[in-house]
Amino acid sequence: MKEQTVFEIIHNMDKVTNQLIVGWNKMFQEELGVSHILVLGHLAEQGKSRPSDIAKQLGLTPPTLTHLSEKLVQKQLATRLADEHDRRIIYLAITDAGKEAFERANEKGKVLRQQLFDRLTVEETKQLLEIYQKLNEPNE
Repeated sequence: MKEQTVFEIIHNMDKVTNQLIVGWNKMFQEELGVSHILVLGHLAEQGKSRPSDIAKQLGLTPPTLTHLSEKLVQKQLATRLADEHDRRIIYLAITDAGKEAFERANEKGKVLRQQLFDRLTVEETKQLLEIYQKLNEPNE
């Protein structure tokens, strides 16, 4: 078996990613992308957070997070809160509607994961996730 070039690896990774995104968009018809759901997930798990902290934790740029949070606020899935002691500090918090949307997304995500990864064993799926996490770590 010949050794794969980096371009073949990138191409195959892109194909899987695109397949996931297309499947997600077909399945979850609420005009929210994966990044919106990641923000809602962060807020559901961490509670109210400063946008800059969310961006840093999710690996997004501040302008991207501003764009995402604007849509979440418009759809009443998140709200902006001013700090009690320093009104210049703004937090983003999830609303009850946001929690419900996040739960619906998780349910659809489980179905999508089953459809895509059903040909892998539990161990292979775990290894795949570990590999992606390792590849996303900064070089030391």
